[in-house]
Amino acid sequence: MIKYSIRGENLEVTEAIRDYVISKLEKIEKYFQEDQELHARVNLKVYREKTSKVEVTIPLGSVTLRAEDVSQDMYGSIDLVVDKIERQIRKNKTKIEKRNRIKRPTGKVFTDVLVEEVEEHPAKVVRTKQIDLKPMNVDEALLQMELLGHDFFIYTDVDDNATHVLYRREDGDFGLLEVK
Repeated sequence: MIKYSIRGENLEVTEAIRDYVISKLEKIEKYFQEDQELHARVNLKVYREKTSKVEVTIPLGSVTLRAEDVSQDMYGSIDLVVDKIERQIRKNKTKIEKRNRIKRPTGKVFTDVLVEEVEEHPAKVVRTKQIDLKPMNVDEALLQMELLGHDFFIYTDVDDNATHVLYRREDGDFGLLEVK
């Protein structure tokens, strides 16, 4: 069963939009057990240029499903975001099944730090985001990073309770920064 939290920014969330979001998100319920309680946070934004942004976040314990889309059509964005969430669920399910079939060798992931020269113009912080670091192992962090579509992921290691940064290297492999 999914509980919905639908919020609008610069937009009044009408019953029609609410019903549309719920009807679309109900199609992902088939991937979960009936007694499993989920909470979907949906954020709908409208900008001055009449552009719409739809964000959906569904926390699942150590994994968070998240997708967003920006377009001129709010209903089209809702469709695309739900499709992205469904792909993430299928991808996650496939990875877990593969992991259970084939045990991978465990070991340290080598860390690489690439330092490049800073260009002439100074960089500035344009966005600040607060995050909750959840305890997990490196495999769970890798899965979470891929589900979110990010190039890096910060987490607390379940074994040593230290903060680690997992990142995608240019060669397609992954690196791990271990904070001492």
